[in-house]
Amino acid sequence: LPIGSTPLGRSPTEGVVRGCATHGAFAAILAGGSAVTWGDSQRGADSSAVAALLTEGVVQVVATDMAFAALKANGSVVTWGKGDRGGDSSSVAALLAEGVAQVCGNVGAFVARLSNGSVVTWGSPHFGGDSSKVAQHLTEGVVQVCGANTACAALMIDGSVVTWGDDLFSNYRDFVALKADGSVVTWGDDDQGGDSSEVAALLTEGVVHICGSEQAFAAIKADGSVVSWGQQRFGGDSSAVAHLLKEGVTAIF
Repeated sequence: LPIGSTPLGRSPTEGVVRGCATHGAFAAILAGGSAVTWGDSQRGADSSAVAALLTEGVVQVVATDMAFAALKANGSVVTWGKGDRGGDSSSVAALLAEGVAQVCGNVGAFVARLSNGSVVTWGSPHFGGDSSKVAQHLTEGVVQVCGANTACAALMIDGSVVTWGDDLFSNYRDFVALKADGSVVTWGDDDQGGDSSEVAALLTEGVVHICGSEQAFAAIKADGSVVSWGQQRFGGDSSAVAHLLKEGVTAIF
C-alpha cells in the first residue's frame, strides 16, 4: 500500500491534526507530518504518485474541487489529483521547489505566494490558474493571497488588491475587503453580498473579522456585535437572532 492513501478508502482513526476536502476526497495531515488521503480516486484520493513526498514535513494541505496541494516545511509544494484542476503543477515545478510561504485554492486552480512576495498560479486558466493578465503586478509586494470560487485575489503591501480569474468572485460572486482602519469594502454581484449598502453605516469602522457563506457575509466588530448582509437564505438576514448578536461574539464559522 502506498504511503499517503488508506486501504479501501478508510479514514485514519487517530493522530489527525488538520484536514481538507475536494468534491469527493479527503486529505489529512497526521501528527508526524505525513499526509493521508481517501475517497474518490478520481478526485484526489489517489496520492500514490507523490507518496514518497508526503511521508514527512507536510504543514498544510489545500484543495480545488478535484486536486490537492501540500505545503511542506521546507517551502516546497506537492500536488496530486486531476491535472487540469491543479493536480499537475509541472509547468511551474521549478517555482514551487522552495520558498513558498502560502498556498490556497479555489474550485479549479491554486495560487502560491512566495517568500519574495511574488505569486505563482496553476490549474484551470478559467478559474485563475492563468494570471498572465496581471502578472506585472504579482512579481513582488504580495502579502496574502486567497481563492474564490472561480477567481483569485492578492493583497499587496501597499494595501491594494489585485484580482484575476473568470470573474470577480469571492464567496461565489463577490469580494469583501477588510481595511486597516476597520472599515469594509464589498464588490461583485449585488444580490449575493456585493451590495452592503443596507448595513454600510455599520461597516465604516471597528470590523475585526469577516466570514462568507455561498451568497452572504457576516462581520464581527470590536464591540462583539455582528453585522450580516447578502442573500437572506444563505445567512444575510440575521434578524431572527439579532438580540443574540449585539455583543459577546468572538468567532464566526
